[in-house]
Amino acid sequence: MLRIAVPNKGSLSGPAAEMLHEAGYRQRRESKELRIVDPANEVEFFYLRPRDIAIYVSSGKLDIGITGRDLLIDSGAHAEEILPLGFARSTFRFAAKPGTADGVQDLKGRTVATSYEGIVEGHLAEHGIDASVVHLDGAVETAIELGVAEVIADVVETGTSLRNAGLEVFGEPIMKSEAVVIRRTDAEPDEAETKVQQFLRRLQGVLVARTYVMMDYDCRVEQLEKAVALTPGLESPTVSPLHNEGWVAVRAMVPAKEAQRIMDDLYDIGARAILTTAIHACRL
Repeated sequence: MLRIAVPNKGSLSGPAAEMLHEAGYRQRRESKELRIVDPANEVEFFYLRPRDIAIYVSSGKLDIGITGRDLLIDSGAHAEEILPLGFARSTFRFAAKPGTADGVQDLKGRTVATSYEGIVEGHLAEHGIDASVVHLDGAVETAIELGVAEVIADVVETGTSLRNAGLEVFGEPIMKSEAVVIRRTDAEPDEAETKVQQFLRRLQGVLVARTYVMMDYDCRVEQLEKAVALTPGLESPTVSPLHNEGWVAVRAMVPAKEAQRIMDDLYDIGARAILTTAIHACRL
């Protein structure tokens, strides 16, 4: 039985559950459920605080987990990222009153308030900066106004809350985060390895399905090379001869965001294209 940690709340919880459902796994019906078993897929899900997931996975008690890259790094746990999932994206930045600092080099001797001291301390050490780091839970924007710190380091999405507090970001981003699948560092292959690989393939299939659509089009043989250059697909398109001599039918996966532009380009070379369906499964 594969044992998987899943975020029980916060911005990671809903999207993670939705992705797992799309991947064919049973999910909980009520937020009070802390553990469910999916016997059909031989998986057991544990719903935990996102900050704790890396610790549980690193202990070896759970095989893999879904958490944020920022939470993984901040924990210092003996776990590693094995698959980025593309949701809950955010950027970790320094912020302060305008004119306080221009970059990390200006933080020498200053106090930085954050909820992610592991990330901040590591970043400062990497740049050789000697500064004090104060841990605060929750919102840290008020730390400067109350004199607890001169600078804060926090996750920035829109920047609205920082602007409302009279603060601005400065310097290069400390890191960029998103939801990731993690497992214990240097985990030895065991009886669960097959299920781990199956789990990763399913999630990769969901990622592909969210990114690509299937396109079918007909074109003349002499235009096939130009058409295929426009629709290379993930591996290569499927090409079949048509009853009408000199014509072929082509099926290829194309990025959903570029589908309409590609259809216009195909039309320009005389091809007739339609979007047939979104991809719900993919062999990887």
